[in-house]
Amino acid sequence: MKQQLRTEQFRHLRKFFIAAFLLIQAVSWSQVTLTDSNLPIVIITTDNDPNSGQPMEIPDDPKIPASMKIIFHPDGTRNYMADQNTAGFLNYNGRIKIELRGSSSQMLEKKQYGWTTYENNDTTKKDVSLLGMPSERDWILNGLAFDSSLIRDYLCYNLTRQMGQYATRTQFCEVIINGDYRGLYILQEKIKDDSKRVNIEEIDEAAVTGMPLTGGYITKADKTTGGDPLAWQMDSYQGWPTDFIHELPKPEDVTPAQNDYIHSQFQALESTTGANNASVANGYPSVIDIPTFVDFMIINEFSSNVDAYQISTFFHKDKGGKLRAGPAWDFNLSLGLDVFGDRSQPDIWQFSNGDNEGAKFWTDLFNNSTYKCYFSRRWHELTQEGQPLSFSHIDTFIDETIDRISEASVREQQRWGTVPNLGEEVHIIKDFIIERMAWMDANIGSFTACSNITLPQLVISRINYNPSESTEFPESDDQEFLQITNAGTTTIDLTGIYLSELGISYQFPVGATLAAGESLYIASNPTVFESKYGVAPFGQFQRNLSNNTQKLVLADGFGNVIDVVEYDDDAPWPDADGSGSYLQLASLTLDNSLASSWVASTSDSLATDKFNNMSSTIIYPNPVGDMLYVKSGEVINNIEVYDIYGKVLQSKSYSTDSATIDLSQYSSGIYLLKVSAESGILTRKIVKK
Repeated sequence: MKQQLRTEQFRHLRKFFIAAFLLIQAVSWSQVTLTDSNLPIVIITTDNDPNSGQPMEIPDDPKIPASMKIIFHPDGTRNYMADQNTAGFLNYNGRIKIELRGSSSQMLEKKQYGWTTYENNDTTKKDVSLLGMPSERDWILNGLAFDSSLIRDYLCYNLTRQMGQYATRTQFCEVIINGDYRGLYILQEKIKDDSKRVNIEEIDEAAVTGMPLTGGYITKADKTTGGDPLAWQMDSYQGWPTDFIHELPKPEDVTPAQNDYIHSQFQALESTTGANNASVANGYPSVIDIPTFVDFMIINEFSSNVDAYQISTFFHKDKGGKLRAGPAWDFNLSLGLDVFGDRSQPDIWQFSNGDNEGAKFWTDLFNNSTYKCYFSRRWHELTQEGQPLSFSHIDTFIDETIDRISEASVREQQRWGTVPNLGEEVHIIKDFIIERMAWMDANIGSFTACSNITLPQLVISRINYNPSESTEFPESDDQEFLQITNAGTTTIDLTGIYLSELGISYQFPVGATLAAGESLYIASNPTVFESKYGVAPFGQFQRNLSNNTQKLVLADGFGNVIDVVEYDDDAPWPDADGSGSYLQLASLTLDNSLASSWVASTSDSLATDKFNNMSSTIIYPNPVGDMLYVKSGEVINNIEVYDIYGKVLQSKSYSTDSATIDLSQYSSGIYLLKVSAESGILTRKIVKK
């Protein structure tokens, strides 16, 4: 009853707070003449209105054409308005199309903007790198609405990325539009599908069934005031529904089949969490990527974000992949600030705050003992000294940020009157964080039950990321494959195990197993794989491996990491980049995260070429001087010596059980020896003295 009364009070208070902010904005504050800044300077000049001959006002919709310059000294020295015609100091100098953005923030005189970069013809969109951020075309100027500390969004986006999740990249800047100084802004990325942003691929517009229908999507729980149509609603525990809206594909492009499919994923999440079903076979772990949900809740609960869960809450799903939470978004009403009520408190869970609680599955997840254990474990990990959410790290990050923007904050106050005491605002935020973290520590529960998880000994042992093309096999992407090996001594149940890093997607089917010492392959195109190698792959992954570098993560159903390899096409990694070779782990005893543990192989005998301990084979001495001796209990077929880059230094055929290898011509260092026999292959790391 008390919570219901508070909710009604919040709703009545909103009108008061909105009116108060509008009154502040209505005051005539001073114009500011900007001559120079320690921050980048963004200058936007809209095209003239053909009727009035004056620069056009920027509307809510549609975007209008304009020119933009970004003054930025790459060496970190000061930026001057006088530099706007010096090419070497212009980070960008070209065309854009720009519009207003935001919902409640549009009530303020200081507006927020969304814009797209264009070629000079104003027709062709243009990908550009701005202020060191990856190349793209869609950007945002965040006006820091309602936030007198100026740092809430910036702090939380950066902490999220430091936690290992994608969040929009950010750069503070000062903005001038049509000659009018508009104050301090954050230039940041717009949430969209892109390999450097939300790394999913947009769904094929013709996808109506099967695997093509499974992704990619970006969906959000949000207000419908932006004009986008409602996709569906989901019940919440506070008595009113949460609205869901399509972001990708665009609402006008979503087909009924696509809408029904992505809606079904949220329904599956709702039903499994409501039933308290934590089975990796058919419970919520089979539907969602748990680490992204945990991290999303942690950053929003840490910041006590009043908008989380109900609005400004994004989800994404790649083809063949699980539903994922994020990217985290919109933290201007957090860390003790709530201009429409009093909900950002240090001693309440935001998924149960009596107002913006969101769909039921958030509360149901937290109330599931297994999920809450992982939530608690992750919180404990992130708050340790040296980790992103340790107070000492946050304290230093805040101080460094304030030092960077303190000069511009004076001009922000002069222009808008919204930063009366930056030092006091920062003091309030730090005190809030201390109190909030202490409360979460006391109320988050134990993580003992999930602190020592036994993981299967699965190893990513072969990677064919950029196969060479031929007349018989003309498409490189169709020939990609991964080999996964059971390096343990018992059969492994593969149920729930999946590739968790965005880029490629695969989840093992329920009931699949892999015997001790055995390997399996998953391929991009099973038909091509079988035609080339004479063996059928176990399964098919979605999308394609990067030809440059990619992080591959094999995880269990709860996201516990089993194996990680981040390969690269540059040295010291062996040359398997379109050369006709693939990466092969030299031995299961080696650390596969190290480039030196891999060799470049050209063998097409995938069905018979397997790892084997060959326990009867002896290699000595090691470390070695000049001569290395190999003695085996079976006939040796071939011996090869590789350097740490995977280059074959010598290869010799044998038909005997012993061999002598001359290493005298090689310099001191690490080498790999590969011994092939009838029963398999033995690879050892050799240290040359």
